[in-house]
Amino acid sequence: MHLTRRELIALGAAASAAALIPACAAPRQPSGADSDTNAPPDLIVHNAKITTLDPSRPSARAIAVRAGVITAVGSDEDILRLKGGRTTVINAQSRRLIPGLNDTHTHTVRGGLNYALELRWDGVTSLKQGLQMLREQVRRTPPGQWVRVVGGWSYAQFEEKRLPTLDELNAIAPDTPVFVLYVYTSALLNKACLKHLGIDKNFPGNKYPGGTIVRDASGEPSGLLLADPSALILYSTLNDGPKLDMEQQMLSSRHFMKELNRLGITSSLDCGGGFQNWPDDYVVIKELHKRNQLTMRIGVSTFIQRPGKELEDFRDWTERYSPRFNGQGEGDDMFYLIGGGEMLVRSAYDFEVFNMPRVVPPPNAEADLERVVRLLAEKKWPFRFHATYDETVTRHLDVLERVHREIPIDKLHWICDHAESLSDRNIERIAAMNGGVAVQNRIAFQEIPFLERYGPDAADEAPPINRILKAGVPVGAGTDMSRVSSYNPWACLRWLVTGKGEGGAILLSARTRLNRDTALRIWCDNAWFSREERRKGRLAPGLLGDFALLSEDYFTVDEDRIADLHSVLTVVAGRVVHASAEHAALDTQLPDLAPGWSPVRHYTSWRGKAVTS
Repeated sequence: MHLTRRELIALGAAASAAALIPACAAPRQPSGADSDTNAPPDLIVHNAKITTLDPSRPSARAIAVRAGVITAVGSDEDILRLKGGRTTVINAQSRRLIPGLNDTHTHTVRGGLNYALELRWDGVTSLKQGLQMLREQVRRTPPGQWVRVVGGWSYAQFEEKRLPTLDELNAIAPDTPVFVLYVYTSALLNKACLKHLGIDKNFPGNKYPGGTIVRDASGEPSGLLLADPSALILYSTLNDGPKLDMEQQMLSSRHFMKELNRLGITSSLDCGGGFQNWPDDYVVIKELHKRNQLTMRIGVSTFIQRPGKELEDFRDWTERYSPRFNGQGEGDDMFYLIGGGEMLVRSAYDFEVFNMPRVVPPPNAEADLERVVRLLAEKKWPFRFHATYDETVTRHLDVLERVHREIPIDKLHWICDHAESLSDRNIERIAAMNGGVAVQNRIAFQEIPFLERYGPDAADEAPPINRILKAGVPVGAGTDMSRVSSYNPWACLRWLVTGKGEGGAILLSARTRLNRDTALRIWCDNAWFSREERRKGRLAPGLLGDFALLSEDYFTVDEDRIADLHSVLTVVAGRVVHASAEHAALDTQLPDLAPGWSPVRHYTSWRGKAVTS
């Protein structure tokens, strides 16, 4: 892939660190299976309850992989007969084996760059525990560094059913900056954090546009930032915090991928995000790819960063790069360019802040959007667009239909993201132009404000997943992690099956909730969203050898415990990238995470348990 001057400079600075990070795990994926079809497989997993999602063979007991590609799926007897002298044979001990999970809307690259810095409250059941974790982390955090709690939690999940207070944060950390982000609605900054950012009584209101600094009666900032009228202030202040150096970012990214592997994720579609400009801000992940150190497949989309200059940027990108398709274009099976989005133009963007009135894009949104969509259609670039509300979807589809009449887009695998209030009429319009819908469990982290503002009838089908599926529209599930939702895919699967928010409130009704098979299918067999449906998503001969062996049987575990599932053996391109429990001897250890005070070294990623416990 191309490297910019900025990337080359950054890599030069990191050259001395290269020797400290040994290669491991999954190699770059070959374009096809070994030419010798009679050669023994590299890997066999047998004695498994395999859910293949392949209609021609829905279940099996064993699977064989050679050169990163599945060569056979069948009975133990038939598959074990194929083994050779160098075949690794793994007894699954009758555990459930599924295709690798593919998160169709996520922010993997950004998440990896910051993983080592963040204290996670994902799954923590009490604010008391969360504040104790914060207190412990403050004690180990050195001067000049922050303690950050960034996404993946909801105050509804706490026994106390409330946010922390500024007084609590200031008492816990009088000198250490603390930044606590609650989804995209607000952030709590203690006094030390305000001081670090220079936010005081005389702070200019235009330095952080797009939000509100709440002040007391005397004009002093309280420490509360609100996403009113947009969440830009939250991204901007967070971005101004201390950052890891290049070597630490590479280690952080590798550990983050390892954590996703532990949860059974083998691939993700990265939607960029604020301050993630293609290609300059992908130096780390591209270098890891170059070194064969990616342990999951990552497809990326170009996310605009310069409001008002979107067309200029897309012209540059479409002239310099080609999305990968059928083995051609930017990247390979491990790291590749998908297309444009999720933000195509800033003016057409609406935010998912459910405790506030619906965000209405300005009148110029359609004109701005049409110029970009027309260019992408001409260049045959796939694209995706963020739209929370049906009214925003309507305005996007008006533009897409105008372009489609002149330049067909029905072969582009374009995607409508989120769409929590999608109407039947707009489902029909999406179907008519062969689009897809990517859904996430964002609402599960805002259950209380959503129910208070819109009521249970609106939550009933937010989004209307079953109606979308019945219309024949492709549906892909994801997390939209990690500043809103948790990166834990099983939390999303629990929401899809139970309809419950993180605090247990019923959101999706019985007519909208999915059975376990369908929920798993839209998490695995969703490769349409990256035009890879002939390459992955099911376990069948000729497809990529990506799968996960689960800690408990997804199909029989109590539905409220689905979020506690993880993988004890994750395989990408036929290589073990994570192993635990009875398979722990097969695991590959990474270099220790840096910095040494990183919260990740002290707490597990789910429910905040101490690592040593």
